[in-house]
Amino acid sequence: MEGIINCIAYCNGVRVANISFSGINQALLQDDTFVWLGLHEPDEELLKSIQEEFGLHELAIEDAHNAHQRPKLELYDEVLFIVLRTAQINASGDTEFGETHFFVGHKFIVTIRHGSSLSYKDVRARCENTPELLGKGPSFALYAIMDSIVDQYFPVIEALEQKLLEVEEEIFGKKPTRGTTQRIYELKRAVLEVKRVITPMIDICNRLMRFDIKRVPEDTRPYFRDVYDHVLRINEMLDNTRDLVTAALEANFSLTSISQSEVSKKFAGWAAIIGVPTMIAGIYGMNFEAMPELHWTYAYPIVLAVTFLLCVVLYVFFKRSGWL
Repeated sequence: MEGIINCIAYCNGVRVANISFSGINQALLQDDTFVWLGLHEPDEELLKSIQEEFGLHELAIEDAHNAHQRPKLELYDEVLFIVLRTAQINASGDTEFGETHFFVGHKFIVTIRHGSSLSYKDVRARCENTPELLGKGPSFALYAIMDSIVDQYFPVIEALEQKLLEVEEEIFGKKPTRGTTQRIYELKRAVLEVKRVITPMIDICNRLMRFDIKRVPEDTRPYFRDVYDHVLRINEMLDNTRDLVTAALEANFSLTSISQSEVSKKFAGWAAIIGVPTMIAGIYGMNFEAMPELHWTYAYPIVLAVTFLLCVVLYVFFKRSGWL
């Protein structure tokens, strides 16, 4: 059936067989057996069939079909419905987000992938290599996938931190430009996007560790504490990166202001230097007849020499002051 990646029955943590969709009901009747069903962007018809097969709530099915959901955890009767956002770095170095939805019941776990999301084939293989842990049931499979999703955020954070280092080198190593400011804003937006999908995961992990979620057995809750710890670390790393990006933006603005101030001082210095000959030329250009210097033989060269000397004095003064 299109949209179904795999459908496997496990007994006491050991793979029994790959089963067809029609064989799910028979597998659920077996003792100590649960079904792990993996889907990728299923259509509405397939989701309706799954709803009937596992007795899922229609509101959860609607959310699973529409996708683009905020990370959340909801309990419908005895079935957990969880939405998590996945993240990975694409070939261009940007972060791509996807979604994974979970339906976790007493004897089944259904995973639904949407958008950019890695396959959970390796996660399944690791679980099958530890049948004593997989024997804990669907809740351990849920932990394994959640742990894999959360760990995928560490390379994303490292990529953001590397971009931050590049931006900082550009800020302090080159002249401030509009492009630098744009890159800082893009980096800040990327950090906030990751922050927006990570923050709800803290509450999700916290609820999975509490005793009010009876669908998660007591012996499985410590594993979710490990995921909770990783999410907290990622959240702290994001907070630090966000603060550094904000500081980089402020530093860029400060350096831009300093650069503009330097340019203004240079303009002011040269304006003062040019103002000296302009003033003298203006005085001698007023066409008065009774000006004693007009009929003196050495008036012209002396005025030129004085003008040049004043300009040199002003240039040296502004140069030592750092204005030129």
